[in-house]
Amino acid sequence: MRFALFAAFVLACFAPPGFLGQLPAAKTDPLAKPAAGQGAMGCSATEASCAEAASKILPQVMGPSPLEENLRRLTDEVGGRVTGSPEMGKAIDWAVAAFRAEGVDVHTEKYTLPLTWSEGETRLELLSPVKFPVRLVAVGWSPATPVGGIEANLIDIGYGDEQDFARAGTAVKGAILLASTDLGSTWADLFNEYTQPPPVIARAVKAGAAAILWMGARERMLLYRHTNTSDASLERIPQAMVAREDAMRLSRTIAAHPGQVRVRFSMPNKVGGAVEQENVVGEIRGREKPDEAVILGAHLDSWDLGTGALDNGCNAALVIEAARAIKATGLLPRRTIRFVLFSGEEQGMYGSWQYALAHRAELDKIRGVVVFDSGIGRVTGYSLTGRGDIEDGVREILKPLDSWDVNHHTLEGDIGTDNWDFFLEGVPTLVAEQDEANYLPNYHAASDTFDKVDIRELKINTALAAVTVWGVADRAEPLGKRLSRIEMERLLKETHLDEKMEKLGYWEPWQKGTRGRKP
Repeated sequence: MRFALFAAFVLACFAPPGFLGQLPAAKTDPLAKPAAGQGAMGCSATEASCAEAASKILPQVMGPSPLEENLRRLTDEVGGRVTGSPEMGKAIDWAVAAFRAEGVDVHTEKYTLPLTWSEGETRLELLSPVKFPVRLVAVGWSPATPVGGIEANLIDIGYGDEQDFARAGTAVKGAILLASTDLGSTWADLFNEYTQPPPVIARAVKAGAAAILWMGARERMLLYRHTNTSDASLERIPQAMVAREDAMRLSRTIAAHPGQVRVRFSMPNKVGGAVEQENVVGEIRGREKPDEAVILGAHLDSWDLGTGALDNGCNAALVIEAARAIKATGLLPRRTIRFVLFSGEEQGMYGSWQYALAHRAELDKIRGVVVFDSGIGRVTGYSLTGRGDIEDGVREILKPLDSWDVNHHTLEGDIGTDNWDFFLEGVPTLVAEQDEANYLPNYHAASDTFDKVDIRELKINTALAAVTVWGVADRAEPLGKRLSRIEMERLLKETHLDEKMEKLGYWEPWQKGTRGRKP
């Protein structure tokens, strides 16, 4: 019980003076003294129970550490890190050096990315009947327009559903389409940003459209970038994201001058061939069962308009800091802990998919995968993605942190981060459930920069991550079993993930066995 008091003392001594947090005050202070009777239960009956490990991990994380400077170097000096780019190579070097500086064994594992991509000078010029400047950026992995660009009529297709295309009729053929979106402010809105495009793209290609311009879902001219493919393949049609206010002005102009708005769209993106990429793997070997492993993971890549601080540089730094803290305690877990920084996450979780494929023969001995990928929002628990069988074990592991109020777990699950292919392989996974904080307004945007990161909150999340992965690694019994293909099929239906997979393009690879547990 004393470790919480000591951690609070350490934080008070070493918190940066005058530091301005990015979050509102929490309802409960995660560093407060546990209530009477709390914190006594450990995760296993070893000489280093979860409570004992936590008492040593917390001072390491909450005191002075290289966490903030590591993150500053990644974001300010390396910058945005698109998989396959020179900046991604620099980020790999950063990660390897950071692990080595703390005495953590580290190596990289290669895989082949199908293609490389970077944006050219994207422009939209209104030719008639009116002219005004338009701000826009290429959608990630979009093909380039032909040399000289595309000159065509601009057609408003609303939200791009079947009725919208029917109303537009034959005018769609050869035209550049403007597609509307709703203003986004919630996790559900973000999910819709990914589920709206696939059917619209399919209709546009079938109707012979030349390109699609998407209305941005953020206000104040904020530009950001997504990709609409699920396997790092090239988009089927040129696409760009238009600043919301400019897109609304375009829509009004089309309404005022139906059939008359003529534009030239130029997007000379650079698309290259297949290239080797790397995942970075740090490791602390287990003392009793080194052939069994638990993974703490986050993705190292980002988009390039900002510097990828919230998504997901802060959590890449978290993984390295968790490794440093556990290493510094001198404790050895029962099983091996792997600290994995994946690349290719923004391209359909491609790097973690390839890692799971490369390690498929040993997945029976991967005892859990813990992933952080939602900025620095306060963690309330973990998404267990339907795995009710592991919930009691997770609660036991986090018992020493009862005063932190982090045992609000959910069985719901979404597609969208690096636990996904491990989950499809039947491995127990835990994804941090986090408050939204300042994540969504800056998601994939030019505003995703170092100044948005609340270091105190990041340290709290790091301590939680380290205690969690330690607990999974040090349990006497595995947290949960690996599910069979039949069990996974039942779980996908129970969680309705089968429906989401259909919308996002993951169902066919699952059925074919190219992703997930073999039939």
